[in-house]
Amino acid sequence: MISSGLTTPKPTDAGQAPQKPRMRRWELDAPGVRSLTLRDARRPEPGPREVLVRIQAVSLNYRDLLMWEGRMGELAHPHVPGSDFAGQVVELGPLATRFSVGDRVVGVDIADWIDGAAPGRHTNTIAVSGRLAEFAVVSEDMLVAAPQTLGPEEASTLSTAGLTAWMAVVETGRVRAGQTWVVQGTGGVSLFALQFAAAHGAKVILTSSSDEKLAFGLGLGARAGINYRARPRWDREVMAFTSGRGADAVIEMAAGENLATSVEALAYGGRILLVGLLDSDRISTPVGPLLLRRATINAIGVGPRRALEDMIRAIDSLGIRPVVAATYDLGDLPAAVAHLQGGAVGKVVVRVQA
Repeated sequence: MISSGLTTPKPTDAGQAPQKPRMRRWELDAPGVRSLTLRDARRPEPGPREVLVRIQAVSLNYRDLLMWEGRMGELAHPHVPGSDFAGQVVELGPLATRFSVGDRVVGVDIADWIDGAAPGRHTNTIAVSGRLAEFAVVSEDMLVAAPQTLGPEEASTLSTAGLTAWMAVVETGRVRAGQTWVVQGTGGVSLFALQFAAAHGAKVILTSSSDEKLAFGLGLGARAGINYRARPRWDREVMAFTSGRGADAVIEMAAGENLATSVEALAYGGRILLVGLLDSDRISTPVGPLLLRRATINAIGVGPRRALEDMIRAIDSLGIRPVVAATYDLGDLPAAVAHLQGGAVGKVVVRVQA
């Protein structure tokens, strides 16, 4: 079971040097979420061009679970988990100039990718970690200013789920008003994609296996909802909605054989934005429909720091609010993990400090 192995430092005796500040953090002692333990640890100190951030909220991703289970490469244990966060700068290291003490910030997911079509080969290949703690030292280059219109819990959802959707819809998909987009599912990336596409004037068709989730998506701005369990050939529903034209783009979350149905739902010149692999880690589709439609398939991931800054400005301007399914306190990480594993409409967030 996930444990809380907190230890309390002994009081300082008279004449002794004061002890270094302490904090709480989660540690993973071995692969698997059952190996997570909440412990007392020494608070880190920033080095050159680093800042100390008081972590306020951490957003959980399915990718986090894969990492903790050892399915995205071997981790050195004990490992401090957590990647996407929002917080406040409390101390500057030498030569740090991008932020001031008191600034509200959001973390960047990929190091050394400021801008450009793809990160360099020297950058990190595994998502950043160490954020499920009360404090973290972060390179100043891996931070951006937090949105003015969002609190820490909502802002913590932006670095991966928000930016992945932005890269799909805006940077790669080049969404335009009047287009028809199909968005699959109601997870964090999908709901961001729905909101971004609708905010740019596109008509969004949402697919889900739940009528209740479809109703929620309609409330966020979707024009239509299709229950793919009740209508496995959901591409025909898309064609009916578009009077036979098809969708300009599909946010593909399942992969596997679902991709073939997504292709059948496309308009000529349409685009598949491949984000997820919920059904399979492979894709399967006949070549003929791809050629007939002159279709494009784009693989989507998170983007550079510049794109995250652009997205945050748009969120402030458009009034978009991330969908937070639930918020848990730091000590309630086991419940947050269980919620994520069970499926959530939107993002699951851990509140670290107020």
